[in-house]
Amino acid sequence: MELPKRLDQSLPERKGHKRKLEEEFEEEREISVPTGDAKQALLTEVSDQVEILNSTFSWKEADRAAAKRATHVLAELAKNEEVVNVIVEGGAVPALVKHLQAPPTVEGDRSLKPFEHEVEKGSAFALGLLAVKPEHQQLIVDIGALSHLVELLKRHKDGASRAVNSVIRRAADAITNLAHENSFIKTRVRMEGGIPPLVELLEFTDTKVQRAAAGALRTLAFKNDENKNQIVECNALPTLILMLRSEDAAIHYEAVGVIGNLVHSSPNIKREVLLAGALQPVIGLLSSCCSESQREAALLLGQFAATDSDCKIHIVQRGAVRPLIEMLQSPDVQLREMSAFALGRLAQETHNQAGIAHNGGLMPLLKLLDSKNGSLQHNAAFALYGLADNEDNVSDFIRVGGVQKLQDGEFIVQATKDCVAKTLKRLEEKIHGRVLNHLLHLMRVAEKAVQRRVSLALAHLCSPDDQRTIFIDNNGLELLLGLLGSSSLKQQFDGAVALYKLANKAMTLSPVDAAPPSPTPQVYLGEQYVNNPTLSDVTFLVEGRRFHAHRICLLASSDAFRAMFDGGYREKDAKDIEIPNIRWEVFELMMRFVYTGSVDVSLDIAQDLLRAADQYLLEGLKRLCEYTIAQDISLENVSSMYELSEAFNAISLRHTCILYILEQFEKLSVMPGHSLLIQRILPEIRNYFAKALTKVNLQSSRL
Repeated sequence: MELPKRLDQSLPERKGHKRKLEEEFEEEREISVPTGDAKQALLTEVSDQVEILNSTFSWKEADRAAAKRATHVLAELAKNEEVVNVIVEGGAVPALVKHLQAPPTVEGDRSLKPFEHEVEKGSAFALGLLAVKPEHQQLIVDIGALSHLVELLKRHKDGASRAVNSVIRRAADAITNLAHENSFIKTRVRMEGGIPPLVELLEFTDTKVQRAAAGALRTLAFKNDENKNQIVECNALPTLILMLRSEDAAIHYEAVGVIGNLVHSSPNIKREVLLAGALQPVIGLLSSCCSESQREAALLLGQFAATDSDCKIHIVQRGAVRPLIEMLQSPDVQLREMSAFALGRLAQETHNQAGIAHNGGLMPLLKLLDSKNGSLQHNAAFALYGLADNEDNVSDFIRVGGVQKLQDGEFIVQATKDCVAKTLKRLEEKIHGRVLNHLLHLMRVAEKAVQRRVSLALAHLCSPDDQRTIFIDNNGLELLLGLLGSSSLKQQFDGAVALYKLANKAMTLSPVDAAPPSPTPQVYLGEQYVNNPTLSDVTFLVEGRRFHAHRICLLASSDAFRAMFDGGYREKDAKDIEIPNIRWEVFELMMRFVYTGSVDVSLDIAQDLLRAADQYLLEGLKRLCEYTIAQDISLENVSSMYELSEAFNAISLRHTCILYILEQFEKLSVMPGHSLLIQRILPEIRNYFAKALTKVNLQSSRL
């Protein structure tokens, strides 16, 4: 399938490999950055060794011995990076470069050559240490070191010996450090003819030489297409693939590193590598005892998996999934990151998705979402995005709490947040048919914890058309209410969030519903007749003031006025009717509604007007008052507002309070009396959702 570009993983950064050149030598001496007299003493020491090197370029035994000691002293000093600059300042580089080559010989001289290869080895070693500092790489190359180092790589042709092996290895290591993250020098190595002898050395019998050659090729191949092509043209792939199968961890680690850098951003080489048979040995390295090889193998498989769908399937068929899943649980964060990267690529193929989940990949990937490492988190999220595309995984995703994990996660980068949002959307699109039936089955027969996870997930993911089936017919509402009444604050919060989401989906959030129709057709006399004595046939006395009214208008407005004037009450024939316990402003506003059907309700009068509207059964006015009051609901007053709604049977206000409590549940949870409030309103929440979900189902069935 085509990957959405915004969701695809960024390829983890490969790097050229800088060698640790101090192996086989004694521990580093503790040398701080030299200053003052100490620096001067060090410069003197360096100058002395440089002078020795400059005056001993001959085959005399004493000269060779002195030169060997000088290179060794300089190398020992160079092991401490803090003094490298002083060594370079002391003029060591030209002297060392000079001794990368053998002294001149007299024609026909067949005498023994003392310390043959030893001085060159020491010089290469010291220069490699100086090249650890990038600012000195170019100086070493400009003085001519590369051509001599390349010649040293070819010394095995003179016959193998321990000394030959050592000088070749040190030359390869020096090239590695010189070319490290330096594109110009990588190219110069190729132009100096360094790649063919390095490829040839991959087949060398000495394993240390093999490793050194592979390390150099790994660095030279990094982000340099011409070097990559020449390495492949020199037929390095068959040998590198054989090295992948080596029992020596150091050998297969270097080999997989070279191949990784060769295929990086190079589709053609990637195809050649696969055709050369690299896939199975790379998969085998996932089970290596060497964590570095495991990491490189996982990264390489992720790159292979980007090739095409068939390659993704072949990787899984050949046994990569189980070791990759085991690596997800490694204490090594880089192993976890690379295995998640590989599984993310593999999970974008339909046939692999169920297999990864079936083999236990779901839970470890979900756990990685808790990581504080942004790359690791994103790789896990991308893998989960792939797994969510398969219907066979959806129930397991929900059963183990995957939806809550995605919703609750704290994601570091925006790309991960986008990926998680699309994963939730992908899951939502699959909640129907056999997936929904399976989830309903789990809600009926699974253990309580699973039932609750399913009900929570469905509240967020289900279609409004399925709400009644899930939450009324299959008891999902009671599971959510059970969470709301739980002793666990986290469960209460999850339940509240789910119920609020459910209410949103049910489209019942509007705090003011239309007023119920009047039992008789409504008649409005109009604004001009409000408190107008013209044609008035009844007068109300309010706070000692007269209010002129018209019976016909009052009879049409509510059952309370009909009972007053049509029933057996004493007000039936009275001309003046006293109205106690209502302020004039409130009564006038109520009558204005009776005459016009509308009125502006301000917050300062809304509660008194609500009381009057309830007393005189003016449902439309009640709704207007409830709406105004609802705008003032806050964390501090929602409890009293709920009490107000109960006192005056203000259903719309009560529902608004319920939704506000669910929406602001987390903030309300720290306020006094919260638990009692929740217990008190639970029955009303049950009634609200039972009616709302039934109503939605009826509306959709009519459509």
